[in-house]
Amino acid sequence: MDLAGKVAVVTGGAMGIGFSACEALAAQGAAILIADMKDGAAAAKRLRDRGYKAAHADTDVSSESDTQHMAEVAMKEFGRIDILLNNAAIYSTLSLKPFEELGVSDWRKMLDVNVIGQFLCCKAVLPAFKAQKAGRIINISSGVAFKGNPGMLHYVASKGAIVSMTRTLATELGEHGILVNSVAPGFTLSDGVHKNPELASTVSGFSVRNRALKRDMLPADIVGAVCFFAGPHAAFITGQTLVVDGGAYYH
Repeated sequence: MDLAGKVAVVTGGAMGIGFSACEALAAQGAAILIADMKDGAAAAKRLRDRGYKAAHADTDVSSESDTQHMAEVAMKEFGRIDILLNNAAIYSTLSLKPFEELGVSDWRKMLDVNVIGQFLCCKAVLPAFKAQKAGRIINISSGVAFKGNPGMLHYVASKGAIVSMTRTLATELGEHGILVNSVAPGFTLSDGVHKNPELASTVSGFSVRNRALKRDMLPADIVGAVCFFAGPHAAFITGQTLVVDGGAYYH
C-alpha cells in the first residue's frame, strides 16, 4: 500500500489505459478522482464496489473551466491532490492519412486535447501541489514520439510535445517538491482501439513484429510504470520519459 492516504486524479480514466491505471493506483491505496467526458460516474462506481475510494468529475481537458472544476471536485471529495495522471488524449478514433491530407482543424483539435489539455490539468492542480510542497505529475506520451510513425503526423507531434513539456515542467516545478515524469507506451490494444478496426489491424501486426517481446501490448502493461513514478521509489526522479513497449524502441 505504497500510496495509502494519497489522492490521484486520472484524466481519461473511465476506460482503457486510464481505468487500468485507476485500478492499479487504487490497489496501492490511493483515492481516485476519475476525470472523463463520459462514463466517469460508472467507472468510479466500479471502483467503489470493490472497496476503493473513488469519485468522478465530468471533464473535457481542453476546457480550462472543466479542468479547474476537476481540481475543485478532488479537493472537495478528498481534501488533497497528490498525483495527476495526464492520460486523456485523442488516439483510438484516428484515421491514418498522409500529412498532406490533414487539415488545420485536425491539428487544432489534436493539440487542444493532447497538449493544451495536459497543460491545463497541470495548471489546475498546481495550487494544491504548491500548498503541500509536493506532488507527482505523470504525463502519458507515446513511443511514436521517438519513432516518427507515418500516417499520424499531428498525433506524433503532439506526443513529442509532451516529452518536451515534461522536461520543462520538471525544471520549473522542482523547487516546489513537484516531480514530473512521462510514460511512453507502445501500441496498446485498449478498449477504444478495439472499436477502430482499421487502426487495430493496420498497426497491431507491425508493432508486434518490431518488438523484442512478440505479443500484443495491453493496458495492464502500462500500470507498473505509472505506479512507480507515483510512488516512494521514484522520489528523486524527475524530467524522465520511460518507454514501455516490449522492446520496440530502446530509449
